[in-house]
Amino acid sequence: MTSNFSRRDFIVKLGVSAAAANFAFALPSLGWAASAARKKRVVFVFSPNGVIPDHFWPDEAGEHQDLKRILKPLDPFKSQLLTLEGIDNKINGDGDGHMRGIGCLLTGVELFPGDVQGGSDTPAGWSMGISIDQHLKNKLQADAASRTRFGSLEFGVMVPERADTWTRWSYAGPNQPVAPISDPYQMFDKLYGQSQNRAMLASVLDDLSEDFKQIEKMASVEDRRLLRQHVAMVRSVEKELKLELAHPSKEKEAGHAMPKLPPNIEEENDNMPQISRMQSDLLVSSFAADFARVATVQITNSVGNPRFRWMDINEGHHEISHEPDNNEKAYENLVRINTWYCEQIAFLAKRLQETPEPDGSGNLLDNTTIVWTNELGKGNSHTRNSIPFVMVGGGLGFKMGRAMKFDHVAHNRLLLSFAEAMGHPEKSFGNPEFCGDGALTGLNG
Repeated sequence: MTSNFSRRDFIVKLGVSAAAANFAFALPSLGWAASAARKKRVVFVFSPNGVIPDHFWPDEAGEHQDLKRILKPLDPFKSQLLTLEGIDNKINGDGDGHMRGIGCLLTGVELFPGDVQGGSDTPAGWSMGISIDQHLKNKLQADAASRTRFGSLEFGVMVPERADTWTRWSYAGPNQPVAPISDPYQMFDKLYGQSQNRAMLASVLDDLSEDFKQIEKMASVEDRRLLRQHVAMVRSVEKELKLELAHPSKEKEAGHAMPKLPPNIEEENDNMPQISRMQSDLLVSSFAADFARVATVQITNSVGNPRFRWMDINEGHHEISHEPDNNEKAYENLVRINTWYCEQIAFLAKRLQETPEPDGSGNLLDNTTIVWTNELGKGNSHTRNSIPFVMVGGGLGFKMGRAMKFDHVAHNRLLLSFAEAMGHPEKSFGNPEFCGDGALTGLNG
């Protein structure tokens, strides 16, 4: 039993199901995790319509001092926080600013000509290239030492079902948009093979209880604790899903009468905070089980227009983002909306931080970097200069705890830095015209 594959086969041949074996692969005492290099994980998170720069970016480069209002929820993670100001999306060509903002954000290359008409600019189609998340997935999956069950996972929060340039940011290749899963129940199915009959939701974990007893016999005392901890985490997610289904009167009020959450229906709008947290819980669970090491989380879409009624904001986000800065009410509401998005990043970071790494090397946040970004730098100007790039966590090995300021650097160079940090350096990514100076310098200190 010298290879990862022989260990995997050995576990399954003991009579343990493949589903249960997935919980065991990362336990050090079974030799799986001990033979592998430190895990590196990255999560790309999208929120739309730009930010309010004066309440977002630190005033000066260097060690983080007092964070501005929008970033304040990340204060507990200040030592693991890196902000990059002055990174521009310089991709031109077809499509309006929003379309090129989201469609070129992770691909770094132009959109194909197409028939999707936006704003006052030319119509456009899908991106001409693969996105960095899918590129990294392919690289990791090509190596047995970093291969995982899914490679990557694509989460959504209230992303419309319609497929167009404003609703997709992940691409498997040219003209190949990847649709995120916005329904937590569907994502739970994908991860844990849940029964299709949600009204009679049977516990995945109950079905695997005998398998877990087998695994515990082989594992060390510490690994038994880790196994039980992971099982408890999945159980809590499962319990929350069951609870949603057990109260039909509340389902109607919350918009959960149907197990699938139809996007873009107004009465579902108020579910957004709950859906966001459920998806974060599922993401953390999937990382703890080593189902994937790359993920994307797309919160709504470019020109996303949710109404933040839980904060007494009744106008749509995109509508407000077009208001001039001297509209004090709109300006204040945009600060509050972006602060809410930041709270979602802080929640995900907290969940990763409080979840132990299965091999005992700290917690999941130590080996995961969240990259929070946006299609615009500022909503009412539609600028793609200084688009937000905020990172939390130690997965990429960058020197954290500081603000960095650049002089209008093409974001392609940052995409190159992501590839390099994940152990797969490239000479160019996306449009080579913007890659001539290579990966960004100074990220490692």
